[in-house]
Amino acid sequence: MNSVDLNTLEAWQAARLLARRELLAADLARACLDRIVQRDGEIHAFAHLDPDHAMAQAHALDRGAIRGPLHGLPLGVKDLFDTVDFPTTYGSPIYEGHRPDSDAAAVALCREAGALVIGKTVTTEFAFFHPGPTCNPRDVRHTPGGSSSGSAAAVADHMLPLALGTQTSGSVIRPAAYCGVVGYKASSGRVPRAGVKSISEALDTLGGFGRSVRDVALLGAVLTGDRRLEEGLDDPKAPRIGMCRTAEWPHADADTQQAWAEASAVLIRHAPATQDVALPEDMPDLVALQKEIMAFQMYRALSYERLCSLDQFSLQLQAQMDDGAKISSASHAHHLWQARTARRRINLVFEQFDVLVAPSAAGEAPIGTDATGDPVFCRGWTLLGLPCVHLPFARGRHGLPIGVQLIGRWGDDHRLLAFAQWVHDRLMSKGR
Repeated sequence: MNSVDLNTLEAWQAARLLARRELLAADLARACLDRIVQRDGEIHAFAHLDPDHAMAQAHALDRGAIRGPLHGLPLGVKDLFDTVDFPTTYGSPIYEGHRPDSDAAAVALCREAGALVIGKTVTTEFAFFHPGPTCNPRDVRHTPGGSSSGSAAAVADHMLPLALGTQTSGSVIRPAAYCGVVGYKASSGRVPRAGVKSISEALDTLGGFGRSVRDVALLGAVLTGDRRLEEGLDDPKAPRIGMCRTAEWPHADADTQQAWAEASAVLIRHAPATQDVALPEDMPDLVALQKEIMAFQMYRALSYERLCSLDQFSLQLQAQMDDGAKISSASHAHHLWQARTARRRINLVFEQFDVLVAPSAAGEAPIGTDATGDPVFCRGWTLLGLPCVHLPFARGRHGLPIGVQLIGRWGDDHRLLAFAQWVHDRLMSKGR
């Protein structure tokens, strides 16, 4: 294979070649770095990059034994994760030049599995809504989404095969949708969060990006320690699918509605048990509840920064602090109780369905880079702690990506990914 094509390999394809020594880590790293040099001046996906350090890591991997399933794969790390060999600024000028003494646990797990950390990708300010400089590689006039903006953009533009992200509202699924890549958010608590800047103890969840379901399954297996995530992707059994528009369906524009109709038609043809489903009637307003819990916990999680450097907060973040300060501890306790109750109630849905399909975003990536879009279709699933996968398969009126997300029962990440592979295969072939 010509070296100029190496950066376009999907992660699972490159991993097989690297494991057989049919591809050198140095050659793959150089191809990715060349792409970054070519494109990142326009896309701005990276917050910190050290090409010499990346190549030194690659040569060391080529000299040593195969270390694990991610051996030699270039990995982008969202600048919310601590890294010992790169600055970590959390998207805020408050932490300019900050150098952690250790890696976040998730980063260390990836390195242990042989990943080559090539750089830190842009995050919005403290993973909230004030955007960084990243543009959407599909059309630089549009937002890439957030907060994992740099990670999604870098994978979409073939700068990297894999990248880490986090989600507190919709920060994996939304940028995956806007940039047209596969995004995976793990079940809450399945991936260690040590060394990742905390925003909300109840909501923060880790995940990542690839260009296929197999890619994120490979990464997810390392992050969760559950090998079933990558071993069960070839199960041909048709799942029982619940098509869940959610209460937020009025926010869906014509592009999302058209993609939804296409997906429904394909899935009904191949999975006869597919049917529409609504969430239990006694569910609280999940979107409103997620916002309340997030505001209360962000106000406290960022106490040090708020007390010492409030003037360096963006206006969006200052407004969030104001909202969080107004919520009483008693109200927050009630909100947490409502969330726990909702998580129990959602299990009843999964007694009837193996997987739910829901919109990922209201439509194409909005034009402009001064905002990151609305996570309205993601907040509820994050609150419930469920694993989610975004699957791109269509285009909107401006030629930008559109897709759907699949949601599984808590802890059933391996089954969700297997069903996601089944569904994506059929959506990409339009049911042929």
